Amino acid sequence: MDAPDTASPAETDTDTDPDTVVVSGIQPSGRLHLGNYFGALRQHIDLHAEHEAYYFIVNYHAMTSVDDPEALRQHTFDVALDYLALGFDPEEAALFVQSDVPEVTELTWLFFNLLPTSRLEKGVAYKEKVNAGLTPNAGLFNYPVLQAADILAYGGTLVPVGADQKQNLEIARDLARRFNNTFCPDGEPLFPEPEPHILDDVAVVPGIDGQKMSKSYGNTIGIFDEGDNLKDKVMSIVTDSKPLDAPKDPESCNVFSLIKLVADNEEAVEIAQKYRDGGYGYGHAKQDLLRLLKDFFAEARERRKELEQRPDYVRDILRTGAERARARARPILERVRDLTGLVRTR
Repeated sequence: MDAPDTASPAETDTDTDPDTVVVSGIQPSGRLHLGNYFGALRQHIDLHAEHEAYYFIVNYHAMTSVDDPEALRQHTFDVALDYLALGFDPEEAALFVQSDVPEVTELTWLFFNLLPTSRLEKGVAYKEKVNAGLTPNAGLFNYPVLQAADILAYGGTLVPVGADQKQNLEIARDLARRFNNTFCPDGEPLFPEPEPHILDDVAVVPGIDGQKMSKSYGNTIGIFDEGDNLKDKVMSIVTDSKPLDAPKDPESCNVFSLIKLVADNEEAVEIAQKYRDGGYGYGHAKQDLLRLLKDFFAEARERRKELEQRPDYVRDILRTGAERARARARPILERVRDLTGLVRTR
């Protein structure tokens, strides 16, 4: 999720468990960037054909930082384009928009009544976002509860997340336990406790200023940036001031950190040696990174341009995905209503 530091990565056998339900989402708060791809999207694409899976564009979450309706609409559509261009197969898993599944917001309210506010006050992600300049509104504060509903409404058991999201996932696990203990004391637990799926080799992707790449910091390189826009961003990546002839440490260079993500192992080793030998300047490294980025996303970039010309096709995929998601969520919410004593009048 974009979209949780208290749990360790789960040792979940995702290849053999037929009951695995993969659930995750990503925020449409701006154009997706390399950090989104290597931290989340790549995992989503890898997992979506292996298990029952629900991936959603979390436009409610995005409202904590986006208040321009046209921007939110466009960003939501852009994220759908990005998923499909990068290889998401809508025949294999559901891709949909969060707000098309009202069961999630109903479950969020029920969860509000189970979680002490002190649990949210300890939120690391909340504090980081406020420190980054986001307004400390109630939506941002309660973000983890909506995120928990996003996961548990579909009975999610496995959640691809970045390491910085583990705390939020612990809140989802806590809410599953609290609901089961409160409303299912003598019966079968309704909600599973979801496990994180975290790739060990996912490093923090640096932005052009050397901080973690984040829309909040305005330091991103977009997945589908091209032309002068891409070149200007790559050439502005912060480096130290070592002269051209001096040997350099590739592992301490922001440019090389990005090169490693998009180069094959052989080329990455070759470029690292050039750093150490000297005579290879940061300008050379940035030119190599620019070339590698163009090549790495070339096919996806062309697919995206084709999909842009077929907006109705993309919207149909999102509608169909939402129908699949609601078919999964409805019986779970019906059971929640029965267990909690919510009276039905129709």
